[in-house]
Amino acid sequence: MSNLDQNLSTSGAIGRGTAAVDAGLRNYMMRIYNYMAAGVGLTAVAAWLTHQLTGPALLQSPLMWVFILAPLALVFFIGTRINTLSASTARLLFFVYAALVGVSLSTLFHIYTSASITRVFFISAATFGALSVFGYTTRRDLSGLGTFLFMGLIGVIIASLVNIFLRSTGLDWLISIVGVGVFAGLTAYDTQRIKAMYDAGDDETSAGRKSVISALSLYLNFINLFTMMLRLLGGRR
Repeated sequence: MSNLDQNLSTSGAIGRGTAAVDAGLRNYMMRIYNYMAAGVGLTAVAAWLTHQLTGPALLQSPLMWVFILAPLALVFFIGTRINTLSASTARLLFFVYAALVGVSLSTLFHIYTSASITRVFFISAATFGALSVFGYTTRRDLSGLGTFLFMGLIGVIIASLVNIFLRSTGLDWLISIVGVGVFAGLTAYDTQRIKAMYDAGDDETSAGRKSVISALSLYLNFINLFTMMLRLLGGRR
């Protein structure tokens, strides 16, 4: 009888521990998704306000290159210095980055109709959500996709740089198709990777840093998925 009581006590302790981990993981993931959603919202607001306030003037100004290159420098800084930044500083830099991206994306309003931007945004959001849920819930190990997706990402970047000079509509279409596939895969892959990064023993600073860098990864996947889908489905002016 004592053995039975001991087994029941042990099972109860394991159950409570599992519940605590599940609750901690859920809160950890919710924080990441909240940061990511806030970043996307800030980008959308910054893009719309910039479009309303500057019109096509910014698109034709050399200052536009500042808003294109500044986010690249900032995301590199966050990625390389995340382990030395405080959680609050990392979070602030993430939102500054999201606002700068919004300024650079304001040019989309001069290329595509507002209706098509809105439509593609919601299509992208639904696609991103479904892929992220898949990455979170699947028991299949997606780590093997990492190298393949990274190679695809490098290919998309190189082809995009080349097409700046070629201006080939056929190559642009191919880049967009491959890009959608790459960022769709990265969404599921990164979600699973972020889930695996959770450690119930992390202090608030470590957990905060992980939340910011994870939100940045998902944010980049969403923004790139959206822009690639817009190039395929957007209605041009």
